[in-house]
Amino acid sequence: MAGHETPHFHNTDGHRSIEIGVREFMCMGALPPFDHPHVFLDMGDDEERICPYCSTLYRYNPKLKPDQTVPEGCLAQEDIA
Repeated sequence: MAGHETPHFHNTDGHRSIEIGVREFMCMGALPPFDHPHVFLDMGDDEERICPYCSTLYRYNPKLKPDQTVPEGCLAQEDIA
């Protein structure tokens, strides 16, 4: 994803897992002021990755665009991230 902004995702609502359309991203836990350190995660060739801070399970879904999540609303806005 060189040359592109790294998307930040959050799990403020406490979902078991979040499907995302990228393999490289930042997890911030919950929205500020309850966020954890924003950690960069790279799935590599794997289909899922667990955040070491908040234990959110992220699953790669190639049908989603980089700014889409399932459930909806887990992408942090640029002014927050």
